[in-house]
Amino acid sequence: MSRLPSLKRKQPDSGPSSVALTDHERILYNVIRSKRDMGIWTRDLKRESNLADNVVNKSLKSLEGKKLIKEVVNIQNKGRKHYMAAEFEPSKEITGGDWYSEGILDVDFINIVKDQCLKHIFRQKVATFDGVSEWIRKSGIFKAEITQQQIEEILRALVLDNEITEVKSTGFGEFASVPIGRVCYKCTSKSGHKGEPKAGAMASVPCGVCPRISLCTPDGIISPGTCVYYEKWLDF
Repeated sequence: MSRLPSLKRKQPDSGPSSVALTDHERILYNVIRSKRDMGIWTRDLKRESNLADNVVNKSLKSLEGKKLIKEVVNIQNKGRKHYMAAEFEPSKEITGGDWYSEGILDVDFINIVKDQCLKHIFRQKVATFDGVSEWIRKSGIFKAEITQQQIEEILRALVLDNEITEVKSTGFGEFASVPIGRVCYKCTSKSGHKGEPKAGAMASVPCGVCPRISLCTPDGIISPGTCVYYEKWLDF
C-alpha cells in the first residue's frame, strides 16, 4: 500500500539548484532526499554513497549548515544519527505518531486526554465516539487539535484499562438518545474518576501542591481555566 509523505513546502525542482554544492555533498543530498519522509541512517548512507567516513561526516555538517538536511529522532533507534531532506516531515514510523514529542512519549498529555474523555462519558452516562469527539473539539481545553484517530486510541485504551466498557445501544432508558445498535461507552466506575473516592479529592486545593504553579497564569498555556486537576477538584 503506497503512502504519500508529508511535505512542508513544494519543491519546483529535484535539487538545491540555488545552493552551491560540492560533488560529495550532492551525492549525499540526493541519497538522503530519495528516502523522502523515512530518511536514512548514517551507516546506510555511507554504504549507499560509497564515500569515506570523514568525507560523509564533513559533508553532512555542511548540508545541515546550508539547511538542506536535518537530523531527526527515530524512536526505534534513538542512538543512531538519522537524516532527512529539510523539505520533508518525518513519517509516523519515525516519530512514533501524534503521542510523541521530539521522540519522547508524552505521558502527561495522554493522561489528560484520557481524563477528559472519561469525565465526559461519566457525565453523559452513555456516550458515542462521535459524541466524545465533538465534545473534545468544542470544549476548548486543548489548544492543539486532537485527531479522530487519537480519540479512538484513547477510548480503546480506556476499554483495555477497564475504565469504560463498550456496549451497543438498546434504544431504551439511558440509551434513548442513541440509535439502536450503535456502539457507545459507559464508565465502569460509579465515580467516573478511575475508582478514586471523592473524599480524597477534598483533602487539599490542588494548586497548593502543583509542581507547575510558578508557570500558571490566567492567559498562559497552564492556567486555572484549562487545569483539569482544578476542574476535577471543583466538581466535588
